[in-house]
Amino acid sequence: MAKTDRVLFITQEITPYVPVSEMADICRNLPQTVQENGREIRVFMPKWGTVNERRNQLHEVIRLSGMNIIIDDTDHPLIIKVASIQSARIQVYFIDNDDYFQNRLQLKDEEGNEYDDNDERTIFYSRGVLETVKKLRWKPDIIHCHGCITSLIPLYLKKTYCDEPSYMEAAIVYSLYDREFMQSFHEDFKEKMMLKGVAKEDLDIMNDPVDFIQVSKLAIDHADAIVQQTAGVDPELIEYAKKSGKPFLPYQENDMMQATSDFYDVIRDEWLKERNKTNDR
Repeated sequence: MAKTDRVLFITQEITPYVPVSEMADICRNLPQTVQENGREIRVFMPKWGTVNERRNQLHEVIRLSGMNIIIDDTDHPLIIKVASIQSARIQVYFIDNDDYFQNRLQLKDEEGNEYDDNDERTIFYSRGVLETVKKLRWKPDIIHCHGCITSLIPLYLKKTYCDEPSYMEAAIVYSLYDREFMQSFHEDFKEKMMLKGVAKEDLDIMNDPVDFIQVSKLAIDHADAIVQQTAGVDPELIEYAKKSGKPFLPYQENDMMQATSDFYDVIRDEWLKERNKTNDR
């Protein structure tokens, strides 16, 4: 069985930086379990407006900041901050931008309405993480995505960053959670998310208006393995994941953290076999 030494966690939320939720708790405990199992980790999340920078001792990483990410012909500065969860010895990198994250909540505002630019926030976060990891010169064996704001990352890794040395050796895992939003992204979402290497046929799974089910299926299509991370995942997504024929880890009530960690080596073996088959053709 292949040894998996380095795991990149790209998440939507982590306690204690945001209010307690099932996803935030999972994304706090899973990296710790993986690290305690002897693996090296990196962790990323958005710098939501709910993150208290002073209390959590965030500081900007100047050498990683300063890039502009263009979305819909507009430049958006990328700011990278970092903090540590001392009790777990986990360092967390935060993707920040004044327009998308500063002084704003997560996917919904104070009135419970979803932000109109959640589509652009998703694009910015996805690209921001991938560009930052390149700067770190750190090569993960597994890239594990959590939350709908990470749903474009498998596509970008397979199409835009497929020849990038930082990612060429990495298997991609996507975790399914309970439904995270109800409204649809803007009609021009597919046009905004286009990057070099992404073709229109890669987005055939998404029909206007684009909704949570469609972006989740897009992630499944381009991931190498899927995890049912919570009990209440939409049955349509579970069925879609199983039909994909990719390694699938169903929800387990007991010790889901360790089961996920163990699953990485299975994924890595399957990924290496598929890559070797492709190289032999």
